[in-house]
Amino acid sequence: MKKFFTSCLSLLLAVTVMVGCSTQAPKSADNAGSTGGADGGKKRFAIIFKNTGNPYGEKQMEGFKNAIEELGGEAILKAPDQPTAEAQIQMIEELISQKVDAIAIVGNDPDALQPALKKAMDAGIKVLSLDSAVNAQSRMVHINQADPERIGRVQIQAVSEMIGGKGEIAVLSATSQATNQNTWIEWMKKELEDPKYKDIKLVKVAYGDDLRDKSVAETEAFLKSYPDLKGIIAPTTVGIAAAGKVLTDKGLKGKVQLTGLGLPSEMAEYIESGVTPWMYLWNPVDVGYLAGYAADALVKGTITGKVGDKFKAGRLGDKEVIQDGDGTQIMLGDPFKFDSSNIGEWKKVY
Repeated sequence: MKKFFTSCLSLLLAVTVMVGCSTQAPKSADNAGSTGGADGGKKRFAIIFKNTGNPYGEKQMEGFKNAIEELGGEAILKAPDQPTAEAQIQMIEELISQKVDAIAIVGNDPDALQPALKKAMDAGIKVLSLDSAVNAQSRMVHINQADPERIGRVQIQAVSEMIGGKGEIAVLSATSQATNQNTWIEWMKKELEDPKYKDIKLVKVAYGDDLRDKSVAETEAFLKSYPDLKGIIAPTTVGIAAAGKVLTDKGLKGKVQLTGLGLPSEMAEYIESGVTPWMYLWNPVDVGYLAGYAADALVKGTITGKVGDKFKAGRLGDKEVIQDGDGTQIMLGDPFKFDSSNIGEWKKVY
């Protein structure tokens, strides 16, 4: 009986070991040493925005999440308290340790993130930037919301029309390291080189760091330092809303014109009141959505980020990778004009 019991116990232990081993499925050759989805679960896609408390960023992350969930993946939404490269680097390191499949980042600095993002790519994580680009060595592809040249030039054209082609103007930007803002401002300056703008003078470019209080303070500084100021361009959703409030509170409607890039929901009151005759933007939900589909295409190997790569971006249709300086990009579309004729409709959307 004792011998029989010992035999049964040995058999039971053997079966237990076999069952235990079978619960850990071996990694396939394709997934060996790869990231988040390697164990057969959902692929994990992370997006890192510039900072928290930014309505534009919240919409962008919403679009990214929508795309990833449509594709059956898991979206990880992250943003630091302050818009600094250091804070984003810490988040990148955390995501590397979590072995996510892809990281999409809205860069707070074009170059400072390179070591961390290169480390991520070396670990097999697909890296792309959106909205505010990191340098070409730090990414596989960039998602561009609209043609940077068109964005920059159209804002000068707008403010020129608003002020009658004559007077002092100022630019209220986001952070001094924001690549998208800096590129747009360079195109603004190139547009101003046209002789037809000879009576317009750009007196100052200031940085509100995409923080409401600082943007308010910079706007007030404009008005104090340049009492003859005729127009303000704010190519940042936080900045233009802050400037709109300052101009409204000081009763400067019609005296200092305001345009730039803003969220319809935040700028509707200023457009309807005439403080901002019109402004521009694209749909930030679509920017994030496109980034989500591009990230998925990178993970699946449908695209590699090379010029000529094509993929389907859900409801946005077919998209193609094109040249972008030393790197590549995927373009969403042209900037869209919001004015009193359409703001009532769009303010309900985003």
